[in-house]
Amino acid sequence: MLVKHNNNSISNVTSVNLPQGKMTLISSQTASGSASISFTSGIDSTYPIYKFEFINMHPATDNATFEFNLSTDTGSNYNVTKTTTHIFSYHDEADTTTALGYSTSFDLAQSTGNQIITNGIGNGNDESASGSMYLFSPSSGTYVKHFIATTNTYYSNNWSIESFTAGYGNTTSTVDAVKFVMSSGNIDSGTIKLYGIKGD
Repeated sequence: MLVKHNNNSISNVTSVNLPQGKMTLISSQTASGSASISFTSGIDSTYPIYKFEFINMHPATDNATFEFNLSTDTGSNYNVTKTTTHIFSYHDEADTTTALGYSTSFDLAQSTGNQIITNGIGNGNDESASGSMYLFSPSSGTYVKHFIATTNTYYSNNWSIESFTAGYGNTTSTVDAVKFVMSSGNIDSGTIKLYGIKGD
């Protein structure tokens, strides 16, 4: 795209009309010994894609899993039926252990329980998990609600674990809230940002 200015020189330019980015920050929440982080507003028909960014999610309890669930009633209940997959790769600091595999214990088959995004997060001062999750067309009245999450975790045994979780909420009802929790204990610290992404 060509951006043209009527000013005579760069030194005289007072404003620049650049195209706006397609990703818009809707809200941001930072945990501080929080039992959960819930987004109960801002997820609607405005955008076809929503993105959550996880920044240094640090559990109070060692070896915790980071999980989420969906709601169709603005957070009164988080119990949407889900079918999912979970794969991972890891490598330890000592360069002695590596793996790539599918985790059957972390997938769901028509379950209303929480979906694990990543596991084994250490609670040492420098340990945490970061990544992102996409939620597609949560307001669709026709299709199920697909999601894809990717994270990297400082595992409690000094491993780097990359996790890939994907699936769908098996509902044609509007999904309008999402809750994130640790499997045990509070979310000691960490920030989750919610973005809306335009489809054009």
